[in-house]
Amino acid sequence: MKHLILAALVTVPCFAMAQDTMSPEGARVYFINLEDGASVSSPVTVVFGLEGMGVAPAGTEKEKTGHHHLLVNRPPIGEGEDGAEELMYSLPADDNHLHFGGGQTQTTLELAPGEHTLQLVLGDLNHVPHDPVVASDQITITVE
Repeated sequence: MKHLILAALVTVPCFAMAQDTMSPEGARVYFINLEDGASVSSPVTVVFGLEGMGVAPAGTEKEKTGHHHLLVNRPPIGEGEDGAEELMYSLPADDNHLHFGGGQTQTTLELAPGEHTLQLVLGDLNHVPHDPVVASDQITITVE
């Protein structure tokens, strides 16, 4: 009987489900030094603001904390090709999804001249957005 149960467990597909890390009411993330419509020159320093929560490195399991992610030149979180899926699973790490898992609160970006969109998203210990999502408004800046 033991072997039958073990065989059944081995053949059942396993899916990694995101954990629901709750965010406190009123928590918000925002840009300290940039605003929508700003004209800047490259390199661009981006300073992250956070209210109602604390910053902790990725992998740190502590209530009411998370770490920053900066979305560059992509649809706002929850929209676009990935849609709501990115709200349930860890955010990808690529040129459009920058992770600050060390607990960093600012960065400097080399951006080409032209318009660029930026959005901040707080991720939990596993890079998954909190519930409810703690994200800034998407802003557009112009690099001259």
